[in-house]
Amino acid sequence: MAASGASTSEQPPRPLARSNTMANISESAIDSEVVPANLRDVATILRVANEIEPQSPRVAYLCRFYAFERAHRLDPTSSGRGVRQFKTALLQRLQRDGETTLHLRKRKSDTREMQSFYQQYYENYVKELAQTADETDRAELAKAYQTANVLFEVLKAVTQTESAEVAPEILAASKDVKEKTEMLVPYNILPLDPASAHQAIMRFTEIQAAVSALRNIRALRWPRDNQKPDLDLLDWLQATFGFQKDNVANQREHLILLLANVHKRKIHKTRTSTTEPMSKLDDEAVNEVMKKLFKNYKQWCKYLGRKSSLWLPSIQQDVQQRKILYTGLYLLIWGEAANLRFMPECLCYIYHHMAYELFGLLGGNVSTVTGENIKPAYGGEEESFLKKVVTPIYNVISEEVKRNRKGTAKHSQWRNYDDLNEFFWSIDCFRLGWPMRADADYFYVPKEFEKHSSMKRRGHRKKWMAKTNFVEIRSFWHIFRSFDRMWTFYILALQAMIIISWHGTGSPTEIFSGSVFKEVLSVFITASILKFLQAIVDIIFSWKARQSMKYREILRYILKAVVAAAWVIILPACYVHTWENPTGLVKTFQNWASGWNFPSLYILAVAIYLLPNALAVVLFMLPMLKRCIERSNWRICNILTWWQQPRLYIGRGMHESFSSLFKYTMFWILLLISKLAFSYYIEIRPLVKPTKAIMRMSIGNYEWHELFPQARKNIGVVISIWSPIILVYFMDTQIWYSIFSTIVGGIYGAFRHLGEIRTLGMLRSRFQSLPGAFNARLVPPVKEKEQKKGLKTLLSQTFDPVEPGKRQEAAKFAQLWNQVIASFREEDLINNREMNLLVVPYSSDPSLHLVQWPPFLLASKIPIALDMAKDFRGKDAALEKKIAADEYMQCAVKECYESFKHVLKSIVVGNIEKKVIIDIIKEVDNNIKEGTLLENFKMSGLPLLYNKFVELVECLLKNDIESTTRDKVILLLQDMLEVVTEDIMLDGYKILDSVQEEVTTNNQNQRPQLFASADPDPAVRFPFRPDEAWEEQIKRLYLLLTVKESAMDVPSNLEARRRIAFFTNSLFMDMPNAPKVRNMLPFSVMTPYYKEDVLYSMKELQLENEDGVSILFYLQKIYPDEWKNFLQRVFDTEDQVLGKDEKHLEDEVLRSQEKDLRHWASYRGQTLTRTVRGMMYYRKALELQSFLDMAKVEEMLEGYRSVVESMTDEQRRSQRHLPAQLQAVADMKFTYVISCQLYGTQKIRGDPIAADILNLMVTYPSLRVAYIDEVVEKEKDKAHKVYYSILVKAVNGLDQIIYRIKLPGDPILGEGKPENQNHAIIFTRGEALQTIDMNQDNYLEEAFKMRNLLQEFLKKHGVRFPTILGLREHIFTGSVSSLAWFMSNQETSFVTIGQRLLASPLKVRFHYGHPDVFDRLFHLTRGGISKASKLINLSEDIFAGFNSTLRQGNVTHHEYMQVGKGRDVGLNQISQFEAKVANGNGEQTLSRDIYRLGHRFDFFRMMSCYFTTVGFYFSSMVTVLTVYIFLYGRLYLVLSGLEAAMLREAALQHNSPLEAALASQSLVQLGLLMALPMLMEIGLERGFRKALSDFVVMQLQLASVFFTFSLGTKTHYYGRTLLHGGAKYRATGRGFVVYHAKFADNYRFYSRSHFVKGLELMLLLIVYTVYSHSYRKTVVYILITYSMWFMVGTWLFAPFLFNPSGFEWQKIVDDWTDWNKWINNRGGIGVIQEKSWESWWDEEQEHLKHSGLRGRIWEILLSLRFFLYQYGLVYHLNIAHEHRSVLVYGLSWLVIAVVLLVLKVVSMGRRRFSADFQLMFRLLKGLLFIGFLSVLIILIVVFGLTIADLFVCFLAFMPTGWAFLQIALACRPLFQCCGLWDSVRALARSYEYVMGLHLFTPVAILAWFPFVSEFQSRLLFNQAFSRGLQISRILTGRK
Repeated sequence: MAASGASTSEQPPRPLARSNTMANISESAIDSEVVPANLRDVATILRVANEIEPQSPRVAYLCRFYAFERAHRLDPTSSGRGVRQFKTALLQRLQRDGETTLHLRKRKSDTREMQSFYQQYYENYVKELAQTADETDRAELAKAYQTANVLFEVLKAVTQTESAEVAPEILAASKDVKEKTEMLVPYNILPLDPASAHQAIMRFTEIQAAVSALRNIRALRWPRDNQKPDLDLLDWLQATFGFQKDNVANQREHLILLLANVHKRKIHKTRTSTTEPMSKLDDEAVNEVMKKLFKNYKQWCKYLGRKSSLWLPSIQQDVQQRKILYTGLYLLIWGEAANLRFMPECLCYIYHHMAYELFGLLGGNVSTVTGENIKPAYGGEEESFLKKVVTPIYNVISEEVKRNRKGTAKHSQWRNYDDLNEFFWSIDCFRLGWPMRADADYFYVPKEFEKHSSMKRRGHRKKWMAKTNFVEIRSFWHIFRSFDRMWTFYILALQAMIIISWHGTGSPTEIFSGSVFKEVLSVFITASILKFLQAIVDIIFSWKARQSMKYREILRYILKAVVAAAWVIILPACYVHTWENPTGLVKTFQNWASGWNFPSLYILAVAIYLLPNALAVVLFMLPMLKRCIERSNWRICNILTWWQQPRLYIGRGMHESFSSLFKYTMFWILLLISKLAFSYYIEIRPLVKPTKAIMRMSIGNYEWHELFPQARKNIGVVISIWSPIILVYFMDTQIWYSIFSTIVGGIYGAFRHLGEIRTLGMLRSRFQSLPGAFNARLVPPVKEKEQKKGLKTLLSQTFDPVEPGKRQEAAKFAQLWNQVIASFREEDLINNREMNLLVVPYSSDPSLHLVQWPPFLLASKIPIALDMAKDFRGKDAALEKKIAADEYMQCAVKECYESFKHVLKSIVVGNIEKKVIIDIIKEVDNNIKEGTLLENFKMSGLPLLYNKFVELVECLLKNDIESTTRDKVILLLQDMLEVVTEDIMLDGYKILDSVQEEVTTNNQNQRPQLFASADPDPAVRFPFRPDEAWEEQIKRLYLLLTVKESAMDVPSNLEARRRIAFFTNSLFMDMPNAPKVRNMLPFSVMTPYYKEDVLYSMKELQLENEDGVSILFYLQKIYPDEWKNFLQRVFDTEDQVLGKDEKHLEDEVLRSQEKDLRHWASYRGQTLTRTVRGMMYYRKALELQSFLDMAKVEEMLEGYRSVVESMTDEQRRSQRHLPAQLQAVADMKFTYVISCQLYGTQKIRGDPIAADILNLMVTYPSLRVAYIDEVVEKEKDKAHKVYYSILVKAVNGLDQIIYRIKLPGDPILGEGKPENQNHAIIFTRGEALQTIDMNQDNYLEEAFKMRNLLQEFLKKHGVRFPTILGLREHIFTGSVSSLAWFMSNQETSFVTIGQRLLASPLKVRFHYGHPDVFDRLFHLTRGGISKASKLINLSEDIFAGFNSTLRQGNVTHHEYMQVGKGRDVGLNQISQFEAKVANGNGEQTLSRDIYRLGHRFDFFRMMSCYFTTVGFYFSSMVTVLTVYIFLYGRLYLVLSGLEAAMLREAALQHNSPLEAALASQSLVQLGLLMALPMLMEIGLERGFRKALSDFVVMQLQLASVFFTFSLGTKTHYYGRTLLHGGAKYRATGRGFVVYHAKFADNYRFYSRSHFVKGLELMLLLIVYTVYSHSYRKTVVYILITYSMWFMVGTWLFAPFLFNPSGFEWQKIVDDWTDWNKWINNRGGIGVIQEKSWESWWDEEQEHLKHSGLRGRIWEILLSLRFFLYQYGLVYHLNIAHEHRSVLVYGLSWLVIAVVLLVLKVVSMGRRRFSADFQLMFRLLKGLLFIGFLSVLIILIVVFGLTIADLFVCFLAFMPTGWAFLQIALACRPLFQCCGLWDSVRALARSYEYVMGLHLFTPVAILAWFPFVSEFQSRLLFNQAFSRGLQISRILTGRK
């Protein structure tokens, strides 16, 4: 290294040119945190330089110079990203600092300077810290050693440069530093180095037991180069199998914590003997961990018929060691498996072979030939497992993902995670061998240009293995295929009902008629046809998976098709035979009775046909037997189940207990009876008579050219009428499900005690039992006892009250309750006064002999009691009874009296005065005891005494040291004495006289001046020394005395009220007992994070939108009370807040409290900061609960806060004191990991987000951040990207890398969120894992219940233990706007009553996102907590629930705990969310998971699964389809003239079935179905009056408009996904939506999903209205037209109605300008869709480019409907003169051709002549215009064309043009080849312009009227108005 002015052996390179790509790097940015990834080693040196710069700038300079040299050696060519810029900026810093630091050098040379500084640093700092290691923070000590180590490196470099020598004492010191540095490595939770044995967490016996067991390396033979000290079993596994060092360190801690926690729990339960040391690991603990980890592996081995590799030794003392080795091996494999973690059976395969190798190595690992250690198949070199095992399989996944072409390829063209994993469900997987054969077909992935069928390479014919077991084909047939039993049931029921209603009276009793019964039996023929259809569909859909199928599976498919085809032939043949020989029902019974040998042939065939179904029914009634058969691997059981369903590894034995089966079976039986009865009596039977009449009619006069005049029985009319009825029949089960789910869910909720405490009044009434509930639910019982069960417990929960003498119990309640109230204050939900009114004293004064309630319960009780007493006339007992009528008043009176005595005794210390006070008190007590108080005391003097006492308490509260205050206290005491003796006591003078006599006797010359004696013996102790307990008591007493108004509104904040009500109510609900924290299940929380907001910056908060509204201003108006509470908290005292105006305070906050302000705003948004604060409440709760578990009695009575705050800094740092132990317990039980995928990149770029994340880690030291690091490394002179999973924590204000685990490649291959979770899941700990989204929140009071919740994992729910615990959510964004309120209520009903019903009784709850809690060990061995295959797993969360259920898991739902969640608040955000979910459901419909659930569930559970997943979206689509079918059917009737002919028949004039069907459709359309569960849940939790008022208000705020609009969103995106694909993740954004969306933006987003469909429906309704012959005043007509016109209006104008400032005139003008600019802009490469219509139009049709032939054909067929308009309307033109010839239709096409030709001529003329031949172009246009006028005049004058005809022509020809356009889009390649694409684009632009004009015109007209804008603002923000929001100020920006 070179110093200035010294010679150098290696000069730094010349200054490098700065690049424009990193212009943001400046000299100030060169610090330790902005370092390129491939120079990460330099960061530590720069950190040291920054640290020591204040002490020695020259040494800091030398460190930076060394860092530069190091960077140059690492990347000499500066090829890494950002390296060149970094080196340039660092060199500039060195050039600047070189001369300036040289003058500050204290020694003559840099070598001496470095040596001197190093010696001083080591002697004065490092050694001093090391000597006080027990009291020193380990992180501080490790940092000191690391700094010293870096300084020595720099020192060596300097001495080498100057050819100097290092002093021996420095070398000795450096050796010590190096040893300690290697020892004190960064750690996560457990510091396992010997120097950290004093750490609190390492002192726990369970940790010591686990560490001791892990370090038992007896009899293990190590490689010769691995003889380091302190090795353990995982070190041996690393040396043997070649795992990464950091992976071993990570899993070592994981395994120790796992074993320690289970050990502690087992010891607590089982060990009774004290002879066995507690530090020895319990065998049961190891067994339990192994059981959970290897359950899936053992099932896999059993399924494949292989013995597991878990062989145990015969020597008992080696058994535990072997078990730990097996467990550690699995965890090491899992920890390094990367993306293979999504393939659990692949991991089983790897583990199977490696465990077998482990067994062999342990049995004898020395080669008999060479005598050397035998290595595993892949060797034990560094990273050999990653390179040789993981990477080859990862490469297959990566190559398959490339074939996906970013989601545009068909699912059948590439293998996803499931396909690759399910290969290991077959015994064929063992053909891969071990080591795995690289030439196996499994590893072959053809390139894009290769045919994937086969390829010859080196003589081996390699095949692409194609799909495994299932093929995801984009088709609506999946709905039928997955739920064929349901559709078969519906079709057969429909057929039977039509047959019954067709005969006789249509009564159901007609079935007992022989002929009717015989016809009903034909349903079995239909069933056989449907079965055959199912078999054919199965074959077609499984065709591309045939290569992976076994022979028996292929045979099954063929046989099922053959057998189904045979039944299709046999049953009709037998039925025809029966028809030829009819037998009545009675005669049939007689034949059966008389001769059993000759039954009816058809009946016999049906009986044989139904035999499998009969067997299925028997097994259905015996779920235990069916479970055993399906789980069994016996061949006989496999044969029995082979025909029913293919044998798969998953989906076996999913059946529930008989009680669960009975409950959900009865639910569906009742539902189906109701549904079928309604369908029969209301829809089907009434329609039969009109249908018969129609079929009898003879219609010969059509109003168009009838193409099929010979069609019999008017079949077209029958289809038109019955089609919507049939669709509603298949859809309305969803309606009945909503009704029944509302009723049953409400009943279940009531029995679970929901809503029993929902108001402050209810809380007051039950507060006395609250301490008992607290202690029963949240405090571990001293003695384990079973919870009571039964009807009495179900109906009511009672708890023993806390007695006054039980101070410890009262203290526990006070600790928990007060922490909750304090959290409310910290969150600014309440102010200081409200907090004081709500808190409870930590420890009741033993002298009080009563329970002290919070002051808000006792407020105003003392003044009222005074009023009652002062004028009371009667006996003491009467007054006592009157006061005792109000229990809280009685408590207040007693407490005030006792406190009065306590205060006087405390402040009066003079002997004489004491005697006076004691005598008076004794007199009062005696009179109270004897009941003569009212006789001997005058109560009229109490108010005066009260006033004096209040003044005294005020003085005590201020505790002022001024002498005037002391004088006032003395005077007040004298006044009080006078009032008592003169005005209250009848003989008070006697007491004073006795005192006078005593004083006179002792001192003849003095008269007593009571309370006035001064020093040295003062009679009054004042002021007091500061004492928290005394201050708390005085403050409480002051509140009791002075709060005269009722505290019914405390707390006033609505959110605080809601939280208190829910929390207290939940304590009366059924939940497990809380264990001690040391015995609870450990858990982790994980949050995936990408690029969302972390913490709002001041710039973001103050940035104003176009209306002049900033986020800060918006939040101040939305949360006015919380803003005031924040100001009060920031400025500490209420006087400051009240004494200044709010504007001045805001300016002061902006100036001096920026950090607090940013946090206050971020805590009210959907930010990561809010989520982290909420989740870290878990740790805070655990520390407090650990305190209650571990603290001594005196500490508990003193209070948690007092104990911690009273300790010195040294005591806090000491690992032996209570705070360190509490933190250690919390560390053991709770881990929070945020998976910040891009944190490394953000940090390198200097992104403020990285700084905000670091600040979170600094604020919460236990928080961990995992991220993916991307580094460019060179291997064999070739640069390539290397990826790492990294875990960091905050140490000394900076992040420190704990683990750095290399990955086989880019971990983000599939869907981003699950891949992000997957890379970080290895850093989680514990037995449970809660997944939390970034838009969630948590509350301290809910965190207290976490250990109760985790106990649910230890209870069986039905026949299984839970694997996912579902929790309810509170949507905290509901108050922002009307839309947010609608969304909040909708979401709340789903996460409460909806999921309650799904979990019980339906047993089909899955994982619907967060905050569910997973059984971590169950899921980490079964594929993780989500699925990640591209596109198909778009809704990744729900697949975790599918996977858990299919793998015999159990998903439950628990409502005694809630987590906050934010939702989208603007229409565009909500619509994007709905689109994302609809897309996800479309992909779910195609998935193997839904198919398997549909087939593996029993019939009724399958029904539940369908209607609560994809069925809801399919029903929504059918709802819209019903409208289309109805209107097109009516269009056919009115245009053909059939409707007019029908109405001549009286029987056909009223169509009540159609009315009922469309009423059903309207229920879905208007969102009334969603309102039912909403009403029930609001009614349960907040009262039914509130529910009804909310419903009315929602309707007034146009909730039906919102739900109808959402229906269109669901329908469009679900249908398009199934038909064409194109699903993608949509980032909805989670900000505050108060901005105005431009017209062009709304048009882009809603054009295809709503506007086009709305205009089509409007066109249909116009035509129907114009040509319909219906009687317009009928209810049918009104119902039909209203609901459909409502849908049209909603789909067309809802985006503008719900758009802030949507009707402001200036905004409208700006929108129109922007719209014209957008639609006329040309597209092209790089032009985004927001700037050009062409770019948007091309992107909007993107899904058609990648749609298959089937999708294009469907698109063309659907477009043909638009030709109906032209065909029907041209015959109704006046110019047609009622001609019905087909020539009329032909002439209409001629008109279209002429128009298109003219437009083409104009277009070509514009291109060719407009520039150079302008005159010619004008002449051409003039001639065309004159020709058009001439033709028009001729048509009007000669042929009778009318103005109405022109309108009709517009209605006729516009749809035809649109049809051409849609067909052209579907056939785009053809039109592009023909050169017609530009014409298509021009036509499309014209249509878009016309549509935009139609939409814009009504909006612009309404904008003329100012009141419309005001009404809209009121409509949108009514909720905010009700809470004081001045929306007019927000929208106008007036501040």
